[in-house]
Amino acid sequence: MAVSGSSGSGPVHSLDTLVRLGRRTRTSDAPGGSGTAGVSCRLSLPEDMTLPLGCDAVSAPARLGPQLLPRLPRVGCVYADATTWWWIVPADSDYALPWPAPALYATGAVLPGVAPDRPPALIHRPDGTVPYTPPIPLYLALCRATGTTPAWSRPVNV
Repeated sequence: MAVSGSSGSGPVHSLDTLVRLGRRTRTSDAPGGSGTAGVSCRLSLPEDMTLPLGCDAVSAPARLGPQLLPRLPRVGCVYADATTWWWIVPADSDYALPWPAPALYATGAVLPGVAPDRPPALIHRPDGTVPYTPPIPLYLALCRATGTTPAWSRPVNV
């Protein structure tokens, strides 16, 4: 809900709203985003799942997938094809968090370069009604598997 500013200059938005608006603009301008004719596929979640926090996806090469699973305290929906595994995470799980290469963060669980007629298969489904893998443990597992130092542990360059 927007509220008029005290100066009467227009609506005042929360920081969350501003972050989402900025993210939506970057996504629609990016290759494969809704602003281009690039090939992309939105992951289709099981119908009985709820998305109280929105939905994004994080990928890793298929060779890393089996290494990551045992390192996670909880695993949500995971999709895979021959080359890539995708984990469903809450929306905005990339805010101020640079995911380590070769991971790819897909806002809205829209997978760039994946044809809509060949979506990845659901290979893991959690017992509950939410599809999320907790993003911080996934991030740490990806850092460990790729030999990347977590962003908050790196020296600050001034």
